[in-house]
Amino acid sequence: MPSVVGLLEQHELAARCRVDGLREEADRIQAELAVAELEWQEWVIARRRVDAVLAPDGGSAADMEDVPDPRAAGGQAAPRDSAKPKSQVPVWREGLAWSVLSMDYQRILTALADRDRLHQGPLTCQEMAAVFGMDAVPAKVEALRSKAKRLVARGWLTEPAPGRFMLAKAVAGRGGGS
Repeated sequence: MPSVVGLLEQHELAARCRVDGLREEADRIQAELAVAELEWQEWVIARRRVDAVLAPDGGSAADMEDVPDPRAAGGQAAPRDSAKPKSQVPVWREGLAWSVLSMDYQRILTALADRDRLHQGPLTCQEMAAVFGMDAVPAKVEALRSKAKRLVARGWLTEPAPGRFMLAKAVAGRGGGS
């Protein structure tokens, strides 16, 4: 008859094998999700391009939106192609202000800019959740990770090590997201 300690060790080993298997499956699913998300984003871009080409005026009306004169309101001119709140993240390019991003993305950039300014290095999504005063529960951490990965894909952030994010050099050189 096996001892109690022996039985506990068997159960512990079985549980450890199950945990390892589930972690491998989660990693595989996460990688598959990242590939699927990139593919989906490419299809969205392709559809927008086709819509622009097939527009009756060849897409020129979309490029020439009627924007009220911001100088009349005392504000600065916003780029014609700036993103609206809750819209997709535009690809970063020189001169593109952080204000084209929704507040969630701006918050991530601000936190990473503060880290960069203090020479503290990259942040993980769990650390970001703590910085934002959020509970570091998987759903919130994964939502931050999704946003950070999107910012990496669009050139706003870099991922020097898996799961660790920092501002891209060109974005960091802009002095705080003007």
